Amino acid sequence: MGDRGWRGRLGPAVGVAPGARVDKFEIFFDLVFVFSFFNISRATATDISGRGLLHALLVLAVLWWCWVVHTVIATRVRIGEGFVPVLMVVGMAALFCFALALPRAFGDSQGGIAGPVVVAVSYLVIRAVQLVLFLHVVRDNPVERRQLLRYAPELTLSTVLLLAAALVPAFLPGTSMDMLIRDALWVTVVLLQYGTGLLARTWGWQVTSAEHWTERYDLILIIALGESVISVGLGSNLIVQPPTLPGVAAAVFGIVFVAALWWAHYDVIGPAARVALHATLGQPRVLMARDAYAYLFLPMIVGIMLFALGAEGIVHDIAEPGVPIAKPAHGPDVPLLFGGVICFLAGNMLFQLRTLHTLSWLRLGTLGVLAVAIPPAMLLPGLAALGLLTAICVGMVTAEVVLMSEARHALRAAVFEERIAHEASEAAYRARWHGQPPGTT
Repeated sequence: MGDRGWRGRLGPAVGVAPGARVDKFEIFFDLVFVFSFFNISRATATDISGRGLLHALLVLAVLWWCWVVHTVIATRVRIGEGFVPVLMVVGMAALFCFALALPRAFGDSQGGIAGPVVVAVSYLVIRAVQLVLFLHVVRDNPVERRQLLRYAPELTLSTVLLLAAALVPAFLPGTSMDMLIRDALWVTVVLLQYGTGLLARTWGWQVTSAEHWTERYDLILIIALGESVISVGLGSNLIVQPPTLPGVAAAVFGIVFVAALWWAHYDVIGPAARVALHATLGQPRVLMARDAYAYLFLPMIVGIMLFALGAEGIVHDIAEPGVPIAKPAHGPDVPLLFGGVICFLAGNMLFQLRTLHTLSWLRLGTLGVLAVAIPPAMLLPGLAALGLLTAICVGMVTAEVVLMSEARHALRAAVFEERIAHEASEAAYRARWHGQPPGTT
């Protein structure tokens, strides 16, 4: 069709420049992930059991892999430019259907296959859109086209396995093995996806803009933290009942400890990791981007989902009228709450180790305190358990602010100088639009 075709009328795809930032369409695309995270949490909250948590982790891992592949594409082509948004809307529609069906991804109580089939077909469409975009990116490079074929087994087999998992009940009706086989097929899909990512290393992949890559992942982590805030709000149940003092206090504790976890990543570790990725080039940059962001962000996302479930359950019990305030939290709420924070901090520490090659002894000690605190916290009233967790998280952040004062100021000074240099470069470039020589006003 050339320039007269639909792609020509919409405009060509635009490559990613070294200093590119996240564009608006990418943020729009992530709105579907807001719903996806929310739906996984809602489905898990109705079945907090070992099997229910396993299913939640499996669908989250598959969903995360789809997002990672999307970010890899976005390192090569601007998602919001030219004809690309048209294809991305198709992918968004499929992703939305995928998210809608996630609560029934492993079948319903009657053994129905509608949910699993919708999940499998939606996944197929998502990966097909990604493949089309990949093929467009490498269309003029025979070497990269051959490298792309190395990913074909993962794409094909993962789709076939999800379809097989969806159709298991149809082939094994009324047997006790269908759920076990379905779970095993999902586990195989996750192992295949992440194993391929490790084996592939840098096949046909480059991170042109470290700024874009780090900003992309920082934004999705904020989205996940935002979902935990929503869970705390749902736990307060203030829509159908008047607020109570214990309920409001529990909600405040929830917001404060989530803010402390935000600080734990975004105060020093996140900005320093961004600088480290900027300072790395070539294959080492790709490997750092894969290990630290594509892989080690996942345990942080998992931790957020777990502590959000625990916080929601505790806040709900505290806010319920007529429930004694001294009543201990019941069920798995406290282990989920503390265990989720442990998972988040452990993932963040591994992220720090991979990007900055350092470890925080204070955070290691905090992990130990959190683990030791779980048994006594299970005997405490829910509000006290939530207050204890909040005190530990805020105490860790406060200690880091005091102990890392010089490092924090040095980092901020370096970032400030970088921004000044960036602004000066942009001003010099844009001065040409007004016929001014660089450096004049």
